[in-house]
Amino acid sequence: MRPAAVLVTGVSGFVGSALCARLVERGYRVRGATRSASTHGLLPPSVQPVVIGDIGPQTDWTFAVEGVDAVVHLAARVHMLRDTATDPFADYQRINVEGTRSLAVAALRAGVRRFIFLSSAKVHGERSVRPFQADDEPAPADAYAVSKLAAERALQQALAGSATQWTIVRPPLVYGPGVRANFLRLMSAVMRGVPLPLGAIENRRSLIYLGNLVDALLACIERTGAEGRTFLVSDGEDLSTPELVRRLAAALGRPARLLPIPVAVLRLAGFLTGKSAALDRLVDSLQVDSTAIRTALNWAPPYGVDQGLAETARWYSLSGGA
Repeated sequence: MRPAAVLVTGVSGFVGSALCARLVERGYRVRGATRSASTHGLLPPSVQPVVIGDIGPQTDWTFAVEGVDAVVHLAARVHMLRDTATDPFADYQRINVEGTRSLAVAALRAGVRRFIFLSSAKVHGERSVRPFQADDEPAPADAYAVSKLAAERALQQALAGSATQWTIVRPPLVYGPGVRANFLRLMSAVMRGVPLPLGAIENRRSLIYLGNLVDALLACIERTGAEGRTFLVSDGEDLSTPELVRRLAAALGRPARLLPIPVAVLRLAGFLTGKSAALDRLVDSLQVDSTAIRTALNWAPPYGVDQGLAETARWYSLSGGA
């Protein structure tokens, strides 16, 4: 039986707002957990807001989970390259790990049937030799990834042997309308015609379009076979960095200005400027194998890469890159 009521955390975020809109469209009653009433105006229409305050071990989720059939937990302290927090590791632990644990316990007590947790492909590491599979040994390389893996384990421990069924979804980089951070900066550079020294890179990176991720989350909510499973998801077409630039440039109607600078030179420049981590994300491969979710749930991404890039470019053009 399909769940009728769904609680979504991170409801005003990039993924959360798109998921809520799709859930409402499909006839669900949607409740959105927010930190404060000031964000209620950002929620999609027909979403019932519930203020839960700061997320952590002491969060009171009682009203948020009351009467819902499924929880989709998207809220998290995200990875930041230039983190100014006094103790980011403690923040990751409090929000991502203990916040997930407290929500899982509350969901269990309320009799919630399904709990979908959005994790990250970064729990496998920052580079791949072959496409990662969900049962590969995790190798998180930073505090954010460590916290997401710990949150997965906290969720599994809290719900072990119970009637509340958990599913973990690990996406790679997510792009789409509303995207921020590095992908938005790359779009801006392409749009302005900035020459990019990325033409000699020979890598493969998995991506997932926002619409495909939302569709995968819906499949985890609605279909049998997701119970107690961890899934990696992607668009199904991995691109090299220069190919991504070319396809993105085509979507934006701009030329791709790629300079064939040797990768060794790029790595040296990254080291000298203290930007090795950001450079590695452009140079190294990071692929995921989404066979498990395709097989278990009979799922396939409804959008191709070029469709996803076209929608992202359309949003960028209409919003002025906001």
